[in-house]
Amino acid sequence: MSAPDSGAFTLSIVAPAFNEMETLREFHRRLAAVLDAIPAVCEVVYVNDGSSDATIAIMNALRAEDSRVAIVDLSRNFGKEIAMTAGLDHARGDAIIVIDTDLQDPPELIPQLIEEWRNGYDVVYAKRTVREGESALKKTTAALFYRIIQRVSRVRIPEDTGDFRLLSRRAVDALVQLREQHRFMKGLFSWIGFPQKAVLYRRDPRFAGAGKFNYWRLWNFALEGITSFTITPLKVATYVGVVVALFSFLAAALIVYKTLAFGDPVPGYPSLMVVILFLGGLQLLFIGVMGEYLGRLFNESKRRPLYFLNAYEPAKTPGADQSAAKR
Repeated sequence: MSAPDSGAFTLSIVAPAFNEMETLREFHRRLAAVLDAIPAVCEVVYVNDGSSDATIAIMNALRAEDSRVAIVDLSRNFGKEIAMTAGLDHARGDAIIVIDTDLQDPPELIPQLIEEWRNGYDVVYAKRTVREGESALKKTTAALFYRIIQRVSRVRIPEDTGDFRLLSRRAVDALVQLREQHRFMKGLFSWIGFPQKAVLYRRDPRFAGAGKFNYWRLWNFALEGITSFTITPLKVATYVGVVVALFSFLAAALIVYKTLAFGDPVPGYPSLMVVILFLGGLQLLFIGVMGEYLGRLFNESKRRPLYFLNAYEPAKTPGADQSAAKR
């Protein structure tokens, strides 16, 4: 069994934050109200991802007020994927929930995630039915990305699903063994396997502040996901190269035949330039694709640590350390 049938258990909440001073207190107020009603030893692992505002000061204040709060303070901004990894590395629970602090994902859904975990699921992910407060363009591009990666990846990555989910202890133990530099967590959550189930919910708009992902960052995020979980772009380059080469040989043979048989002149300058520019552009495109993969190999070969910490302040909740020690 991946979840206890009855009795108390240890619950960890992993909440990465980057410049979230406007939302953090309201997030913790709502989260604390939910945790107060759950019969579990709880800890809230806040991860400060190199914030430049008062986020870390608010985290320290929350820790002084609530013994369940732990703080993982990264040495700089490493990005959300690595911030989540740092939180999971330090989470001590039998069940671990990953949630953003912008209140787009409602903490009130946590009991439902726990219920499905108790039913034997190792990964319970929250699937969005509605995305409030987002533009039509963002919704369309997000839907397109999920459908593309579904088709090209060997791993089934759920559509319309973010990082909000519950993971069992054995799922987290498996996940933290994956130390690749280029991390696409939505894919890694699926790659580890184990029984998984969706819980549907309505995503709210941000409580305050602005989103951290602009369209350029979203494009790079999509590129990261595709290159991390499939070599389809390389296969496409191979297939397109074979087809273009075949047509080039056929066209060359046709030109030679027409010249010898009918005395037709070789096509002139415009045709030549079109062919050169087309093939040159195609070559540069696929050299770029290969460069993306080669760059990732270069970064992985350095084997650098994923992150460094300014500080780690564990929760002061009675029983949390004992529960972790029993495992």
